[in-house]
Amino acid sequence: SEHDRLSKRPSKSSSKRSSSTLSHELDRIPLLNIFSGLDRQRLLQELTETHYGKNEYIFREGDPTEYFHIVKEGTVKCVKSTPDGKECTLKMLMPGDLFCCDAATFNGGCHPGTAQPMGDVSILRMSKKAYFDMLRRHPEAALEVIKYLGNRLTEAQEKNKVLALDRADQRLAALLVDLATRSGVKDPNGIRLTVRLTRQDMANMVGITTETTIRIMSRFIRERLVSGTAKRLIVRDLLRLKTLATA
Repeated sequence: SEHDRLSKRPSKSSSKRSSSTLSHELDRIPLLNIFSGLDRQRLLQELTETHYGKNEYIFREGDPTEYFHIVKEGTVKCVKSTPDGKECTLKMLMPGDLFCCDAATFNGGCHPGTAQPMGDVSILRMSKKAYFDMLRRHPEAALEVIKYLGNRLTEAQEKNKVLALDRADQRLAALLVDLATRSGVKDPNGIRLTVRLTRQDMANMVGITTETTIRIMSRFIRERLVSGTAKRLIVRDLLRLKTLATA
Protein backbone atom coordinates (compact mmCIF):
# COMPACT_ATOMS: atom_id res chain seq x y z
CA SER A 1 0.00 0.00 0.00
CA GLU A 2 0.99 3.66 -0.30
CA HIS A 3 1.32 3.94 3.47
CA ASP A 4 3.55 0.87 3.65
CA ARG A 5 5.73 2.17 0.87
CA LEU A 6 6.34 5.43 2.68
CA SER A 7 6.68 3.80 6.08
CA LYS A 8 9.17 1.07 5.19
CA ARG A 9 12.61 1.06 6.73
CA PRO A 10 14.96 2.73 4.24
CA SER A 11 17.19 0.48 2.19
CA LYS A 12 20.62 1.31 3.51
CA SER A 13 24.19 0.56 2.48
CA SER A 14 26.48 1.07 5.46
CA SER A 15 30.24 0.90 5.74
CA LYS A 16 32.96 2.10 8.07
CA ARG A 17 34.96 4.91 6.49
CA SER A 18 38.75 5.15 6.47
CA SER A 19 40.41 7.77 8.66
CA SER A 20 42.15 9.36 5.68
CA THR A 21 38.80 9.82 3.91
CA LEU A 22 36.93 11.47 6.79
CA SER A 23 39.47 13.24 9.00
CA HIS A 24 39.44 16.50 7.04
CA GLU A 25 35.63 16.48 6.95
CA LEU A 26 35.44 16.76 10.73
CA ASP A 27 37.05 20.21 10.57
CA ARG A 28 33.81 21.71 9.24
CA ILE A 29 31.34 19.78 11.37
CA PRO A 30 30.16 21.35 14.65
CA LEU A 31 30.34 19.20 17.80
CA LEU A 32 32.91 16.94 16.09
CA ASN A 33 35.64 19.41 15.16
CA ILE A 34 36.40 20.11 18.84
CA PHE A 35 38.31 16.83 19.10
CA SER A 36 41.81 16.07 17.82
CA GLY A 37 44.54 13.45 18.05
CA LEU A 38 43.56 10.11 19.55
CA ASP A 39 40.05 11.31 20.34
CA ARG A 40 39.51 12.19 16.70
CA GLN A 41 40.67 8.74 15.65
CA ARG A 42 38.16 7.21 18.07
CA LEU A 43 35.39 9.31 16.55
CA LEU A 44 36.36 8.24 13.05
CA GLN A 45 36.03 4.62 14.05
CA GLU A 46 32.47 5.28 15.22
CA LEU A 47 31.28 6.97 12.01
CA THR A 48 29.19 4.90 9.61
CA GLU A 49 28.12 6.00 6.13
CA THR A 50 24.52 5.29 5.15
CA HIS A 51 22.75 5.89 1.83
CA TYR A 52 19.11 6.90 1.36
CA GLY A 53 16.93 7.75 -1.61
CA LYS A 54 14.00 10.06 -2.18
CA ASN A 55 10.76 8.99 -0.43
CA GLU A 56 12.77 7.24 2.29
CA TYR A 57 13.31 8.60 5.78
CA ILE A 58 16.47 9.06 7.82
CA PHE A 59 14.32 9.34 10.93
CA ARG A 60 10.69 10.14 11.60
CA GLU A 61 8.93 12.42 14.02
CA GLY A 62 8.58 10.47 17.27
CA ASP A 63 11.54 8.14 16.66
CA PRO A 64 14.08 7.82 19.51
CA THR A 65 17.18 10.02 19.16
CA GLU A 66 19.99 7.50 18.94
CA TYR A 67 22.45 9.10 16.53
CA PHE A 68 24.09 12.29 15.41
CA HIS A 69 23.73 12.63 11.62
CA ILE A 70 25.93 14.54 9.18
CA VAL A 71 25.11 15.25 5.54
CA LYS A 72 28.02 14.04 3.39
CA GLU A 73 26.38 14.34 -0.04
CA GLY A 74 22.98 15.60 -1.16
CA THR A 75 20.28 17.65 0.54
CA VAL A 76 17.95 16.76 3.43
CA LYS A 77 14.87 18.59 4.66
CA CYS A 78 13.61 18.47 8.23
CA VAL A 79 9.83 18.83 8.42
CA LYS A 80 7.22 19.07 11.15
CA SER A 81 3.68 17.81 10.56
CA THR A 82 0.54 19.42 11.92
CA PRO A 83 -2.44 17.39 13.20
CA ASP A 84 -4.34 18.12 9.96
CA GLY A 85 -1.52 16.72 7.80
CA LYS A 86 0.15 19.93 6.69
CA GLU A 87 3.95 20.18 6.68
CA CYS A 88 6.28 22.95 7.76
CA THR A 89 9.89 22.69 6.58
CA LEU A 90 12.03 23.57 9.59
CA LYS A 91 15.40 23.62 7.82
CA MET A 92 17.31 22.57 4.74
CA LEU A 93 20.48 20.60 5.39
CA MET A 94 23.45 20.52 3.04
CA PRO A 95 26.87 18.81 2.94
CA GLY A 96 28.75 19.38 6.20
CA ASP A 97 25.60 20.12 8.21
CA LEU A 98 25.11 18.18 11.45
CA PHE A 99 21.54 17.37 12.42
CA CYS A 100 20.15 15.47 15.34
CA CYS A 101 17.30 17.58 16.74
CA ASP A 102 19.89 18.85 19.20
CA ALA A 103 17.87 19.41 22.35
CA ALA A 104 16.04 16.09 22.01
CA THR A 105 19.33 14.25 21.53
CA PHE A 106 20.83 15.74 24.67
CA ASN A 107 17.80 15.35 26.91
CA GLY A 108 16.84 11.87 25.71
CA GLY A 109 13.59 12.88 24.02
CA CYS A 110 12.20 11.75 20.68
CA HIS A 111 12.73 13.45 17.32
CA PRO A 112 10.31 16.40 17.07
CA GLY A 113 10.52 16.35 13.26
CA THR A 114 11.16 14.11 10.26
CA ALA A 115 14.36 14.07 8.18
CA GLN A 116 13.70 13.27 4.54
CA PRO A 117 16.18 13.20 1.61
CA MET A 118 15.38 15.46 -1.35
CA GLY A 119 17.13 12.98 -3.63
CA ASP A 120 19.95 10.49 -3.26
CA VAL A 121 21.96 11.35 -0.14
CA SER A 122 24.92 10.00 1.79
CA ILE A 123 24.72 10.40 5.57
CA LEU A 124 27.42 9.91 8.20
CA ARG A 125 26.12 8.91 11.59
CA MET A 126 27.50 8.20 15.04
CA SER A 127 25.76 6.92 18.16
CA LYS A 128 25.16 9.55 20.79
CA LYS A 129 26.50 7.13 23.41
CA ALA A 130 29.92 7.17 21.73
CA TYR A 131 29.87 10.95 21.63
CA PHE A 132 28.76 11.33 25.24
CA ASP A 133 31.53 8.96 26.35
CA MET A 134 33.99 11.30 24.65
CA LEU A 135 32.53 14.32 26.45
CA ARG A 136 32.83 12.59 29.79
CA ARG A 137 36.55 12.11 29.18
CA HIS A 138 36.93 15.77 28.15
CA PRO A 139 34.66 18.09 30.18
CA GLU A 140 36.22 21.15 28.53
CA ALA A 141 34.63 20.08 25.26
CA ALA A 142 31.22 20.42 26.93
CA LEU A 143 31.73 24.20 26.90
CA GLU A 144 31.88 24.12 23.11
CA VAL A 145 28.68 22.09 23.09
CA ILE A 146 26.99 24.75 25.23
CA LYS A 147 28.11 27.45 22.78
CA TYR A 148 26.82 25.44 19.86
CA LEU A 149 23.40 24.88 21.43
CA GLY A 150 23.25 28.57 22.34
CA ASN A 151 23.85 29.50 18.71
CA ARG A 152 21.14 27.14 17.54
CA LEU A 153 18.71 28.67 20.04
CA THR A 154 19.55 32.13 18.72
CA GLU A 155 18.88 30.93 15.16
CA ALA A 156 15.51 29.52 16.21
CA GLN A 157 14.54 32.77 17.93
CA GLU A 158 15.53 34.78 14.85
CA LYS A 159 13.42 32.53 12.62
CA ASN A 160 10.44 32.93 14.94
CA LYS A 161 10.84 36.70 14.73
CA VAL A 162 10.94 36.58 10.93
CA LEU A 163 7.82 34.43 10.75
CA ALA A 164 5.97 36.69 13.18
CA LEU A 165 6.96 40.12 11.89
CA ASP A 166 8.33 40.06 8.34
CA ARG A 167 6.22 40.37 5.19
CA ALA A 168 5.88 37.37 2.89
CA ASP A 169 8.19 38.86 0.23
CA GLN A 170 10.82 39.61 2.89
CA ARG A 171 10.73 36.00 4.10
CA LEU A 172 11.08 34.63 0.59
CA ALA A 173 13.91 37.06 -0.23
CA ALA A 174 15.73 36.03 2.97
CA LEU A 175 15.35 32.34 2.04
CA LEU A 176 16.81 32.92 -1.43
CA VAL A 177 19.72 34.89 0.04
CA ASP A 178 20.43 32.09 2.51
CA LEU A 179 20.32 29.39 -0.18
CA ALA A 180 22.49 31.43 -2.55
CA THR A 181 25.04 31.95 0.21
CA ARG A 182 25.10 28.32 1.36
CA SER A 183 24.69 26.39 -1.88
CA GLY A 184 25.06 28.80 -4.78
CA VAL A 185 27.58 28.44 -7.60
CA LYS A 186 28.67 31.17 -9.99
CA ASP A 187 26.74 31.41 -13.23
CA PRO A 188 27.05 33.85 -16.16
CA ASN A 189 23.68 35.31 -15.12
CA GLY A 190 24.29 35.41 -11.36
CA ILE A 191 24.30 32.66 -8.73
CA ARG A 192 22.72 29.29 -9.52
CA LEU A 193 21.16 27.38 -6.63
CA THR A 194 22.28 23.77 -6.41
CA VAL A 195 19.24 22.88 -4.30
CA ARG A 196 16.08 22.11 -6.26
CA LEU A 197 13.05 23.53 -4.49
CA THR A 198 9.46 23.50 -5.64
CA ARG A 199 7.22 26.46 -4.89
CA GLN A 200 5.57 24.23 -2.27
CA ASP A 201 8.97 23.64 -0.61
CA MET A 202 9.61 27.38 -0.48
CA ALA A 203 6.15 28.05 0.92
CA ASN A 204 6.65 25.47 3.67
CA MET A 205 10.01 26.93 4.64
CA VAL A 206 8.77 30.49 5.13
CA GLY A 207 5.26 29.81 6.41
CA ILE A 208 3.15 31.13 3.52
CA THR A 209 0.77 29.54 1.00
CA THR A 210 1.94 28.07 -2.29
CA GLU A 211 -0.23 30.58 -4.16
CA THR A 212 1.46 33.49 -2.40
CA THR A 213 4.87 32.00 -3.17
CA ILE A 214 4.02 31.67 -6.87
CA ARG A 215 2.80 35.27 -6.99
CA ILE A 216 5.90 36.65 -5.25
CA MET A 217 8.33 34.56 -7.33
CA SER A 218 6.61 35.81 -10.51
CA ARG A 219 7.20 39.36 -9.27
CA PHE A 220 10.84 38.58 -8.49
CA ILE A 221 11.25 37.27 -12.05
CA ARG A 222 9.64 40.39 -13.56
CA GLU A 223 11.94 42.56 -11.47
CA ARG A 224 14.94 40.47 -12.61
CA LEU A 225 15.86 39.47 -9.08
CA VAL A 226 15.76 35.80 -10.09
CA SER A 227 15.26 33.74 -13.23
CA GLY A 228 14.70 30.12 -14.24
CA THR A 229 12.59 27.34 -12.76
CA ALA A 230 12.71 25.10 -9.69
CA LYS A 231 15.14 22.80 -11.50
CA ARG A 232 17.49 25.65 -12.37
CA LEU A 233 16.88 28.75 -10.25
CA ILE A 234 19.32 31.64 -10.63
CA VAL A 235 19.65 34.58 -8.25
CA ARG A 236 20.38 37.48 -10.60
CA ASP A 237 20.67 40.31 -8.08
CA LEU A 238 21.80 39.12 -4.64
CA LEU A 239 22.35 42.64 -3.32
CA ARG A 240 18.78 43.76 -4.06
CA LEU A 241 17.41 40.58 -2.50
CA LYS A 242 19.45 41.27 0.65
CA THR A 243 18.09 44.80 0.76
CA LEU A 244 14.52 43.55 0.38
CA ALA A 245 15.00 40.90 3.06
CA THR A 246 16.08 43.50 5.62
CA ALA A 247 13.77 46.35 4.53
